[in-house]
Amino acid sequence: MLTITSLSHTYPNGVQALNDVTLAVPRGMFGLLGPNGAGKSSLMRCIATLQTPTSGSIQFDGIDVLAQPMELRRILGYLPQEFGVYPRISAEDMLEHLAVLKGLTNAGERREVVAGLLQQTNLYHARKKALAGFSGGMRQRFGIAQALLGNPKLIIVDEPTAGLDPEERNRFHNLLSEIGEHVVVILSTHIVEDVADLCQRMAVLAGGRILLEGEPLPLIDSMRGRIWRKIVDKAEVEEHRQRHALISTRLFAGRVVLHALADTHPGDGFEVAPGNLEDVYFATLASSRRAA
Repeated sequence: MLTITSLSHTYPNGVQALNDVTLAVPRGMFGLLGPNGAGKSSLMRCIATLQTPTSGSIQFDGIDVLAQPMELRRILGYLPQEFGVYPRISAEDMLEHLAVLKGLTNAGERREVVAGLLQQTNLYHARKKALAGFSGGMRQRFGIAQALLGNPKLIIVDEPTAGLDPEERNRFHNLLSEIGEHVVVILSTHIVEDVADLCQRMAVLAGGRILLEGEPLPLIDSMRGRIWRKIVDKAEVEEHRQRHALISTRLFAGRVVLHALADTHPGDGFEVAPGNLEDVYFATLASSRRAA
């Protein structure tokens, strides 16, 4: 169990990235949803001991993360939003090098571990290929392979599917789902579908604050009968925005699909929508903006 209590962080330039964040993250896949600039990467860096928060505490399985960062690093796997590699080195050699840094000093054991991780991430066929020639999806799978070195108990993945094509995204989802059965995995993303597909629990972070926390299905059920849908021409959107509490708009076949939040029928040609996790997310953000 990862426990974050009253965590706040302000950068030297005065920007407050985190504001009194409290979370309990059990074993399995946990989704941290939020727009760009919400504070997700700042929170991940604090958990990964890459920066020290201004205040608050982080505990993981009896480890005081802020007081014992090396203890956590021994059982941590981390795939940041952007990670650097030596582009001309093969995947196999790079993973061997990282395994040495992780403490796998026995050559035979290390080769076995590296081969197993390349198999698990479906990269064994490309093990001799230079990392510079990897596609975006292959690079992300290599990132997971290095994050799994040393059998970590806590894995952090930050925006892992951004830029991946649908096939690579599905492959990556399957890999994360398999990993998440045994350890704590935090998936930090702004892509709602990733959380809907993978996570048993989730939280919404925006403006450095936790706005919502829970299990996706009950959260979706809580919106039932409160989400309303209408398709209009582009020229009509602003008029509807003035008259209704719109939470999202998206283009479809050259027209605009409106989703509005209302406890009773808003009239004006709207029909009830079944609702999904995207509606939960957008409604949460919209309520937060109105309250600001």
